[in-house]
Amino acid sequence: MWLLLTSRLRTWLLLTVVLPLATGLLRRVGRALERRTGSTRATRALYKAGDLGDRARTTLRGGRRRRR
Repeated sequence: MWLLLTSRLRTWLLLTVVLPLATGLLRRVGRALERRTGSTRATRALYKAGDLGDRARTTLRGGRRRRR
């Protein structure tokens, strides 16, 4: 079934469905781990992975880049 979808539709599905679910899951796991063990390298890495996914989704959707 996946092969029957066009490339543009597959990209859209990944960006609108899979990526937000994955980043939300990473943050939720990080939050639960942080409640149990406090702030550790693992929790910070999970939060950073969630942020990275959000930035990638914004960039790939053609969102605005923030000036620093």
